[in-house]
Amino acid sequence: MKIGLLIPGHPPDEIREPLGEYADMYERLLAGHGFDFARWEVVDNVFPEGPEAADGWLIGGSRHGVYESHDWIAPLEELVRAINAAGRPLVGICFGHQIIAQALGGKVEKYPGGWAVGRTLYDFDGTPLTLNAWHQDQIVALPAGAEVIASNDLCRYAGIRIDDRVLSVQPHPEYTRPVLEGLLEHRAAAAGVPPEIVAEARANLDTPTDAGAMADRIAAFFKRRPV
Repeated sequence: MKIGLLIPGHPPDEIREPLGEYADMYERLLAGHGFDFARWEVVDNVFPEGPEAADGWLIGGSRHGVYESHDWIAPLEELVRAINAAGRPLVGICFGHQIIAQALGGKVEKYPGGWAVGRTLYDFDGTPLTLNAWHQDQIVALPAGAEVIASNDLCRYAGIRIDDRVLSVQPHPEYTRPVLEGLLEHRAAAAGVPPEIVAEARANLDTPTDAGAMADRIAAFFKRRPV
């Protein structure tokens, strides 16, 4: 099964050399599930010809906001709608979670309650999962037909599913300890993450996450198996 990776951002240069691009992180996350991968850097206006270019699709994270006026946002929204109409499975992570919701009629805003960064506990339909977060923006109104599958006190719509076509989550299962540590060092200050949140995230760097369990859920969704 070929998974198309739609990449709307680049990691800081300081971590790109040792850890790779975000697409490399998604490939490592889903390694061992029998997928082949292709990637399109949509942030650089590199797009596939259409939904048929892959069997399933994943839109990743970005430092950009889905409501910003970049020239690649509208084409990405059009592609989201085309993939959804074609019935090919579509996964969103963080920015991907938000752009899918926005493209399908939902709404995304900068959350006045502040940032979520680092190890964060989510309730996935009664199953607690600890995953790395990095966001202030979040979905505030759902697209039609969306079922909420994950939440916590800070993020009401931390995971959504639409039939067997869309699965998207706000946290970053692809963020390993070195990735998060690099972002805390090289992106947090410029992004405006408060120092106390950075300090708490650093203090919890060695706390295990449930990234493997989330990867299994994503793989099962792509294969249209029960999650």
